[in-house]
Amino acid sequence: MPPTAPPLTGLLVAIVSLASPSAAVAQAEVAPTTSPRLESRGLHGYIASRAASTPAEYHYGAGFYAPVWPLIEQPMRNFQIGLPSTWILPDNSDNRTEPLCPPGTIARDNWPERGPTYDTVFQTLEGGLGYWAGNRFQNGSPKFSMNATADCYSNEIATPGWPFFRSSRPLPDDRLGIAQISNRLLIPPDGMTFAGRPNGELLGYAWMALPLIDARDVPQPTGGLSWTLFLNARNFKGPLAFYVPACWSRVSRDHPTARGRGLDSRIASGRVDGSMEINTVPKFVGVDASGTTWTKIPRLQFPVDESGRTLLVRDVALYSKAALFDAVQAWRDGGPAPDGRFPDAATIRPEIATGPVRYRQDETPLAGINELATPTVFEDGAFGLVWKQPGEAGFGRLPQYFRDDGAERTAVAADLVPPESGLVEAEFPGPRPDPEPYSALPLAGAWATPGPTSKPYSARLEDGSVVVYRWWRFVDQPVFAQCEFTDAERDDLQALVEAMHRSWSIERQYLAPPRSGHLVGFDQGLFVEPPAGLEHGHVPIVVEQRAAVAGSDRAARPD
Repeated sequence: MPPTAPPLTGLLVAIVSLASPSAAVAQAEVAPTTSPRLESRGLHGYIASRAASTPAEYHYGAGFYAPVWPLIEQPMRNFQIGLPSTWILPDNSDNRTEPLCPPGTIARDNWPERGPTYDTVFQTLEGGLGYWAGNRFQNGSPKFSMNATADCYSNEIATPGWPFFRSSRPLPDDRLGIAQISNRLLIPPDGMTFAGRPNGELLGYAWMALPLIDARDVPQPTGGLSWTLFLNARNFKGPLAFYVPACWSRVSRDHPTARGRGLDSRIASGRVDGSMEINTVPKFVGVDASGTTWTKIPRLQFPVDESGRTLLVRDVALYSKAALFDAVQAWRDGGPAPDGRFPDAATIRPEIATGPVRYRQDETPLAGINELATPTVFEDGAFGLVWKQPGEAGFGRLPQYFRDDGAERTAVAADLVPPESGLVEAEFPGPRPDPEPYSALPLAGAWATPGPTSKPYSARLEDGSVVVYRWWRFVDQPVFAQCEFTDAERDDLQALVEAMHRSWSIERQYLAPPRSGHLVGFDQGLFVEPPAGLEHGHVPIVVEQRAAVAGSDRAARPD
């Protein structure tokens, strides 16, 4: 998700006609006068849903179900579009004037329009499904990533070790933020992969504020909310990881205005935007004989059902403390283990709204897309698109070609594109052939002290990569080096996670199942079994991800 709220401004109507085979033959006989230019900023907009306002008592968690499908037919370089994803902010509605972002942060120094409080770009939980321009290992399918910004977009956190795919090396020790809970599923730096070729199967996920770590005064005043990710897939259910409270409070260390206002201390704002951010899309630009500019973007496809609809979000839910927070606190206090299920009585399902999308290319409005694929709230409260022309093979496809028409660009079909523009034949570049590996090796700093308890293991994933991982005692994983726990605090947290590993299996139900549809499965290469003696209280942390070499397998790799 982006640092902007999804706009809902309508566009003018344009006609999108179907391609003609005879026209395509005629085009092929005319050589382009110039080669089309490959540029960025080919498409931008938010296919957005919005949840109605809900009582604050239900702002301790939020989630929904979203489909997983191949938005593009082939892997592509410099391409970034999020499938429906979260957008959770701390509730700072009581602050109307004071800047939450200190000078020197990206938001404060570059986005004055977000002032005076900068609350919409202060801290975000915005991860989910999608394609990212920084992905290094691609097979055409989307991935899942836990993305967050904890300090006004100056630093980003996506996995237990790495930021948003931009760095080969891990985050600095004092910028880590995610603690892995699961001892059954890996979290690779390049995002979590799915089994096979999903085509509309659903992934459920929810962020829940839990009392895993108590409020404390060091290394800075820090609240006691641990935002924890729960997943519901065909082959994995339950908690995956959480953001340590200290990662949210860091920004306040030298900025007292932000103390007590981060996600370590504040419940969510209640805004649940299950939205698709169309962010980084390449385009080709060509000119015809009359000097008119034409553009081409990649073909974007959406699964369509027999009613001509694409489902994007369903079963949006917000949760109160009674959903799980209170039960986990009682567990920590010596009570029985909760079953982990989110009860209906602690769940509220808000009404959903949507509207037309303000699609644009560069800053030029695009006409003709909303009329082809209209954002709609369905009768069961789900959100998606209704297609005027569903297309072929069960997919609806957005227009690829646009013509300059004064102040806007109009969608047109391929058979109307002048041959001399060279656009129809132009092909977007695929991924880079030799992606740089992510690597924390050799282990140092928080990765080495106290350090792992196992030798390296490796696993091959469906995106063509190999991940290398090692096992850490839960409280010894790198993220906790910054937390300055007392021995009693470390023992308490370790005991809680050991109890989770014993009591919360990956087969039991946590999130309520979707009201319709089938669940997607994660890539089997992500699944691990704890080594003998490390069954409870140890977690697998990825230390390297690299391109697979022919003949490599999932066997343990020696030291």
